[in-house]
Amino acid sequence: MLKVWGRTNSINVQKVMWLIGELGLDFERIDAGGPFGGLDKPDYLAMNPTSRIPTIDDNGFTMWESHAIVRYLASKNATGTWYPSDAKCRAHADQWMDWLYNGAYQNLITAFLGLYRTSREERDGDAISKALHICGRELSVLDSHLSCRTYVLGENISMGDIPAGCITYRWFAMDIERPKLPHLAAWYARLEERPAFREHAMIPLA
Repeated sequence: MLKVWGRTNSINVQKVMWLIGELGLDFERIDAGGPFGGLDKPDYLAMNPTSRIPTIDDNGFTMWESHAIVRYLASKNATGTWYPSDAKCRAHADQWMDWLYNGAYQNLITAFLGLYRTSREERDGDAISKALHICGRELSVLDSHLSCRTYVLGENISMGDIPAGCITYRWFAMDIERPKLPHLAAWYARLEERPAFREHAMIPLA
């Protein structure tokens, strides 16, 4: 059975769990990280020397790093659908997975921590506003890309939608002012219709 270490409200764990749900894989998830701790234990460090989440054990094969895990599970279980069989399509999926995470997410997490993990008295309003502005600008690139596409790669959902979907959930769930991004909103509404996305990615922020 596939084992996954990580807490449900971690965005990196959510990426993996969403795909597991879509693929209908049997799994066991073990709480780890945050209030559950355990990341500095020798047994965990033997699997994941970075002391982060998620980590998986697929019948004795262990690995870490959320995007790598998503690619592995998709290639093993869903080549031709979640894992594009065409090299160029696969490269575009990789492109969107990594670009959005390195751009929008880093600013979104700054705003999230400021608004949801910092007392009102200690918040840096300027830093939060700047981070949200940059995040909105980054997401506008995806909005434009989705103006003529149902999903990131075209008509069919793929691994390329997973990091963006988890990031966008937070963008719409946070109590903030947002620029109008209609194509992003329409794409996100399609994700909301997916049971696995609702179960594993739409975890309440508080």
